[in-house]
Formats: sequence, structure tokens, C-alpha cells
Amino acid sequence: MTDFDAYERDLWAGRAGVYARGFARLTVHTIAPLLDAARVGPGSRVLDLGTGPGFVAAEAVRRGAKVSAVDADPLMAETAARNAPDADVRVAVLPALPYEDETFDAVVGNFVINHVGDPEATLAELRRVLRPGGRLALTCWTMPGSGVLAVVHDAMEEVGVPWPDDVPPSPFMTYGRPDAFAALVDGVFREARVEHLDWDFTFEPDEWWENGAMARVGSNAVVLLRQDPPTIARVKEVYDRRLTTYATGDGRVSVPAHALLAHGTR
Repeated sequence: MTDFDAYERDLWAGRAGVYARGFARLTVHTIAPLLDAARVGPGSRVLDLGTGPGFVAAEAVRRGAKVSAVDADPLMAETAARNAPDADVRVAVLPALPYEDETFDAVVGNFVINHVGDPEATLAELRRVLRPGGRLALTCWTMPGSGVLAVVHDAMEEVGVPWPDDVPPSPFMTYGRPDAFAALVDGVFREARVEHLDWDFTFEPDEWWENGAMARVGSNAVVLLRQDPPTIARVKEVYDRRLTTYATGDGRVSVPAHALLAHGTR
């Protein structure tokens, strides 16, 4: 069995630019509720986990917070430092964090907890760096993936693309439901709650295909790009057909997105 954390580091290595152009356009929709749940405002000491291109960190800075951010990938951290120059951005691999106990007023992670091999150990580490009374806020996708998150995967399944043994499923699959996510966070934090975040994501199908499936962003893309050209072409045909249901009449589509927001108190 492939080590999940090692797999994830390889998966995202060097993907900062294409992630920012593509998938980050989807995940920015949850930044405001994420920071609101953590009560991030002027003077808050905030840690942004798995900062990626740094869009959460930049918004926290804009709110007047004192922001630290970490990412496992050096190129992601470099990109975040450019996008959020007032944040202290470091390279760190969860669950280990390079901070002293009780450093932060808030810890936030936008679609990060589902990318770690040991969610329980990660939550314990997040509790360690939060001050008493500090706030945690984390987003994850609903599991199994649905809406926009499932478009490529469902097309691959319809075509019959097999899932290889060396591409590990996320250990977070069992937590991607409101009750399970709440129970996980409640095991470490007080006042744990989980909310649904639902929105419509509008995009051009060909652009989304090129900046996601064809750009090796995410495990579906890893598996798809191992296929021969005729198989990839069949998946693209199914992808296009499925998206016609969501057409907006201007060459774009608007597809529902479904996520969960968990928050709690140290």
C-alpha cells in the first residue's frame, strides 16, 4: 500500500501555478465562511494550514490579522509568499508544525484535513498550537464527492477506467459526512459544529478540463493521464455530455459544489 502522505506530497509537487489557475477558483468560495467561523479579525494571530497559493492567508491579512501559513510543497509556499507578502510563510509537513504551544488565536485549513494521512494526529497538533479559547475552522468536501467534484470521476467510471492499487484513497473518506466530521473534531475540541456549504460554480468546460484533468491536479487526473489517448477521448466525451445539463447558454456551465465546514474551540 502506498503511503498516503508521501503520495500527497508527490501529487502536489510543482502544481502551484496550475492549481491557482484552476481548482483554486473553486475553493476560494469557502474562504469567507472559513475565516468567519474562526472569528478572524484585526489583531488575530492566525495559522493557515496547507496555504497553497496563499489566498486564505491574503484574505486574513486583509482582515487585519497577523498571519502565519504553512504548506508541504516549497513551490506552493513560494507562491503563497508572493500572494500574501505580509504573511510569514513556511514549509511544514503535517502533522508536525514549527510553532510553540498556544501560539495562535485561530487555526484555519481550507480543504486540507482531507489531504493528511492521520487526521486525528493532525487535530491534536492543531490543538497544541492554539491558545485556550482559540478557534479552529476546517473545510472538507462532502464524501463521496458530488456535484462539480464528481464530474470527471463519474465520467471515468462510466467509461470503465479502473482505479489502480498504487493510488491510495484519502483516509478522510469516512469523515466526509456532517456527523462523522463533527465527531472527529469533537474528540479534540469543544463546541464542535459542522455546517453545509453549498454554491454553484460557473466555468468553461474545456478550460476546466485542461486546468484540472489534463494538468494532473488531483487523483482523478493522475489515474486519467495513465490511460491511452482513445480512452481519454472517451472520458472527455462523457464529461462534455454530462455537463450539458448545467449549460448556462453562454458556453459555460454552472455546477453545484458541496462542502462541509467544521469549527470548534480549544
